[in-house]
Amino acid sequence: MEEIVAELRQSGGKRINRRLRAEGKLPAVLYGHKEETVCLLLPSDAVLNAVRHGIRVIRLTGAVQQNAFIKELQRDTWGKHILHVDLTRVSAHERVQAEVALKLRGESPGVKEGGVVVQHLHSLEITCDVDKLPEVVNVGIGALGLNQQLTLADLKLPDGAVTELDPATVVVECRVPAEEAEPTAEGEASTEVEPEVIRRKKEEEEGE
Repeated sequence: MEEIVAELRQSGGKRINRRLRAEGKLPAVLYGHKEETVCLLLPSDAVLNAVRHGIRVIRLTGAVQQNAFIKELQRDTWGKHILHVDLTRVSAHERVQAEVALKLRGESPGVKEGGVVVQHLHSLEITCDVDKLPEVVNVGIGALGLNQQLTLADLKLPDGAVTELDPATVVVECRVPAEEAEPTAEGEASTEVEPEVIRRKKEEEEGE
């Protein structure tokens, strides 16, 4: 479990929070389990490292000693920078709901047959025990042949994990690339007829 050292924080306005972020510290709140809400400061680099690796459950040390679940990240307008972190207290075997990334692993043999791999689902919301929550769910495509699919039912989720999506939902497939549409005979005919119609109309006007 990723350990992050937390400091206590006094509630402040936007100007103070901006200064703290400039110093490499992220404002955060910790709540849940019917305990008092605590305002914290977390090191930005540690939070970014956890988020980058898909880690959702962290061990807080320092000002508080608590396992916490990263419930929400508030970002700026462009989605580039984290502005605030919402944390909830969690205990061992507590069930949580989280969205995890789906990562393709291996090489589809269907590609050698001229196919292309198309991933339809890139993340999945699951509910499972917090100590079993994966950073990512790997999707093995090493046996995915041409014109074959993998559905949610084919994924290996943690024991006891559930999702509200239909098990038949297609996650990834290997299919024949779509070819560019050929010009229709009707379209070709219209380009040949139009000049003739214009020419006849011109001749009639000259005759008048």
